[in-house]
Amino acid sequence: MAPRLDRGDFGLLLLGLLAQREMYGYELAAELRQRSDSVIDLPEGTVYPALRRLEREGLVAGRWSDVANGPRRRYYALTLKGQQAFVSGRDAWRRFAAAAEGVLGP
Repeated sequence: MAPRLDRGDFGLLLLGLLAQREMYGYELAAELRQRSDSVIDLPEGTVYPALRRLEREGLVAGRWSDVANGPRRRYYALTLKGQQAFVSGRDAWRRFAAAAEGVLGP
């Protein structure tokens, strides 16, 4: 049985990436894939609904940017509320991961 990400976990990963710098949807999907050694390999179509949800919740703010010789891109950045949610969620995730390791053992 392989572990699975639920909506909240996925949102936390997006917040974690955006805590480092603003990014657009495709860039976020590629960054997740690269940083997780392709363990987390989600289609871009999964990322955009999550970003819209985070934006509705006030955790991220999006802005359109024109790109030379390409389509406009919507870049996302954390809001103050998003920064607070990320720190809180990261700490809770680390506590959970440590507890799971204690149960699962070496």
